Amino acid sequence: MELKGERLIPAPIEEVWAGLNDPEILKACIAGCESLERNGDDAFAALVAVRVGPVSAKFKGNLKMSDVKPPTSYTLHFDGQGGVAGFGKGSADVQLTPEAGATRLGYLARAQVGGKMAQVGSRLIDAAAAKITEDFFAAFEAQVAPPPAEGAAAEAEAAPAAGNGKLMLWVVAAALLLAAAVWWLKR
Repeated sequence: MELKGERLIPAPIEEVWAGLNDPEILKACIAGCESLERNGDDAFAALVAVRVGPVSAKFKGNLKMSDVKPPTSYTLHFDGQGGVAGFGKGSADVQLTPEAGATRLGYLARAQVGGKMAQVGSRLIDAAAAKITEDFFAAFEAQVAPPPAEGAAAEAEAAPAAGNGKLMLWVVAAALLLAAAVWWLKR
């Protein structure tokens, strides 16, 4: 499976990078995340409860960053075991680019799933992956984006947003891991 996309996050690149490397922010942004602990300079251990259609499980997983080029890019490798529900493994390339006071986050995730999750329909997996990704980005943006000024808040309500930016580097990686695992498990 391959999952590709980009988001515009209304925060400077340094803040987005810091957020993506903060386990507490990431944990708060990943639905079902019960724990996310740093176990090395560029590694995390996670416990995440996931439900896709009739299959639900707790996945214990590991995330490891490589090719780290702060604050612009890295590759995230992940693997997770959900017991009889199955497994997921893969990688995600994440790229951050400054853009007029905001940050454009691009990602390309590749994943494989097996077990019961792999037997769930691809449409159900696609829908679950899209929801997990959208929920992650919305939560991440709320964590890293500065609150709007009083005058800017009125303008924001009056005019539609130009971009739907929501992201955080590690949160994105963790969310992509979950979304990719769910998507592959349901394919």
